[in-house]
Amino acid sequence: MTRLAGKSALITGAARGIGLAFAKRYIAEGAEVAIGDIDITRAEAAAAEIGALPIEMDVTDQASIERAVAQTAARFGKIDILVNNAAIFSAAPLVEIERADFARVFDINVSGTLFTMQAVARHMIEAGIRGNIINMASQAGRRGEPLVAVYCASKAAIISLTQSAGLNLITHGINVNAIAPGAFHSEMMDGMLERMGDIAKHFPRKRVCDPAQMDSTLLYFLSPASEAVTGTNIKIDDGQIAGANGREMP
Repeated sequence: MTRLAGKSALITGAARGIGLAFAKRYIAEGAEVAIGDIDITRAEAAAAEIGALPIEMDVTDQASIERAVAQTAARFGKIDILVNNAAIFSAAPLVEIERADFARVFDINVSGTLFTMQAVARHMIEAGIRGNIINMASQAGRRGEPLVAVYCASKAAIISLTQSAGLNLITHGINVNAIAPGAFHSEMMDGMLERMGDIAKHFPRKRVCDPAQMDSTLLYFLSPASEAVTGTNIKIDDGQIAGANGREMP
């Protein structure tokens, strides 16, 4: 199917993992896609494989954000869709959290999302585009977890940013929503699994999900069915939070 024919998208942190999975699905649906990533070599390799546009993009650098948005708009003529996917993970007991680590996580996960969203929103408003912005939150932003206070706080901030941006940009016909995944296979998650062991045994289905299982929600946000949906956060976690039943998760 080509449900996204004529649409163009910028996806951050898309040279690998969940972002790359999203890029593949959008292209399969007919969209033109720019892969924005700080690792341009990897972005070029991924883009060549799936037929995307590689863009060197550091979401902690405002000039880099502005260049990436300008390059994507110049190549495709417009940006209809932004997926803020770039993020990093951090874990430490509360008494061992370092200020520099906190600053780095928030600079990428929160500031990067905010200022990329801002740059794309300005483009959409100037061009009169009734666009869609999708921010990647996390189940970690909906509950505390004992060893990941900084990451949890950063993803809670994404949920809040999404609500505020949705209310602000609705007057321009731009919908802003978030997805809060649970445990899905990616480089970041698979690295965590190596360090933390079999956390899937705590989940209702005893599994870590595949990124393709988020496809229907990604496409829902871009369909006419979601025209009245903005500022919301959809949990896709295979029952992982509900199934915890108050138990301490790893």
